[in-house]
Formats: sequence, C-alpha cells, structure tokens
Amino acid sequence: MLLVPNSDDRLERLAARLRLAEGPTAELIGMVVADACPRAAMLDRANPAARRIEALTKSAAWTDLALELIARELPFRSLRRLVFEDGAWLCSLSSRPGMPLELDDTADASHESLPLAILAALVEARRNAGAARTTQTHTVPQVGPRRGHALCCDNFA
Repeated sequence: MLLVPNSDDRLERLAARLRLAEGPTAELIGMVVADACPRAAMLDRANPAARRIEALTKSAAWTDLALELIARELPFRSLRRLVFEDGAWLCSLSSRPGMPLELDDTADASHESLPLAILAALVEARRNAGAARTTQTHTVPQVGPRRGHALCCDNFA
C-alpha cells in the first residue's frame, strides 16, 4: 500500500524545522515554498512573480521574501502585529484586521529571527486553514449539478 504524506504532517514538520532553525537559508526557504506555498511553487520561471521570489532569495532579502510570500499565498490575511519582545519577534497574521484582537482569527508565531517568525506565522495560517477545512460542517445539503431541464411546479397565483 502506497502511503501519501498528509499535508498536515508536512506542515507540522516544517513548523518544527522553522522553530529549530537559527536563521533563514535558501534551503529552508525552498522547503517553505514547496510545502506551504502551492501558488508560488507552481509559478513558471518566466513569471515576474517567480523571478521576484528568485531574486529575493539570491540577494538574501529574507524579510522581504517572507512578506512577498504572505501577500501571494494568503491574499485574505494581512500582517496585524509584528513586535519584538524578550529577544523574540512575535508575528500575527489576521483574517479580520478591522476586528478587535480578541475576536480576530490570528495565526501567531514567534522566533528570534524576524523572517523566520513571519514564515512560521505563514505556516501556522496554512495549518489553521487545513484544520478548518476538515472540521467544517455544512448546514445546507450539498447538491451537485443535474443534467436535463429544471421545471418549477409551484403555483404562484
């Protein structure tokens, strides 16, 4: 039997790897793009966005690259909080930036390195989105499209 790796397992391993890393490297960024950034991973090398990501990686502009990946991969999330406290950066990505912090669904991560804190928050947002998809219940029955003609038999008179 062929085992297909669960994306939650990959994201958990990636989050652990980010927590243990001392600083960003091209290899670590490549792992983040491959496991947590499906849009960036599928870009054609001729695409301007792919060239920008590659240029940021080559120039080791890790913070700019992390912010670029968030903008590309999580269009409905925004950077809500970026704070340096007690020797570590705390990064919060918001899904509802206009709401009070207590009511917002944030993805939080911290690390001694600023770009790794931002990337860890990106991975946490991906993990939260995956968990929400698996626990989501439908209140309206899901009906697929039918072939043929629809006929309304109601009398509206």
